[in-house]
Amino acid sequence: MTKKIMIVGVGGQGTLLASRILGNTVINEGYDVKLSEVHGMSQRGGSVVTYVKYGDKVYSPIIDEGEADIILAFEMLEAYRAMPYLKKDGVMIANTQKMDPMPVITGAMEYPQDIAEKMSKKINLVTVDALSLAQKAGNVKSVNVVLIGVMAKNTDIAYEKWVETIKKTVPEKFLEANLKAFEYGYNL
Repeated sequence: MTKKIMIVGVGGQGTLLASRILGNTVINEGYDVKLSEVHGMSQRGGSVVTYVKYGDKVYSPIIDEGEADIILAFEMLEAYRAMPYLKKDGVMIANTQKMDPMPVITGAMEYPQDIAEKMSKKINLVTVDALSLAQKAGNVKSVNVVLIGVMAKNTDIAYEKWVETIKKTVPEKFLEANLKAFEYGYNL
C-alpha cells in the first residue's frame, strides 16, 4: 500500500523542510520513498508543491488528480488550488493563514471569500490556526512543523520517531521552538 501526500504552500513557508521531515521519518521506518519538489516562483511568494509517496516499493513521486491521501496546505488559497488532487476519502489539513498572491496585491483580483466553508462541503477538511500555535511555540516560521504534527498524529508512526527526525533535520537554534510546534500540532 502506497501513501501519497502533497504539501502545498507559498515560497518561504517551509514546505521543503516539512517534506524533508516527512521523507526522513518514513525512510527511517523502512519505507521506499520518492519525493518531488515543484517550485513556481517560490522565491517571490509563488506556489510551492511537494509530492511525497512512500510504501514497500514506489516508482514515481508524481501524484495525479484524485490520488492524494493527505494534502498539507500551508495557506488557504493554495489549499483550494490543490483540492482536485485529494482522493474521495482523503484528508486535507489546512492552515487558516491567508497570504495575498501578486494579483491581489496589485488590485487585479480579490482574495476569494469563505474558502474553508466552500471546501468543507466537498472534502474532508481539517483547518488549523497553525500560525497562532507557531507563535505560542516561539517561532512564527514553525507553522510547517505544527502541520507536520497534525498529520503525524494520523499515521502509524510513533511520536518519538517524528521527534527523532526533527532533532536531526532542524538547525539547533530553531530546535526548541520546532519541537514545541510539533507537540502542539500533534496534540490538537
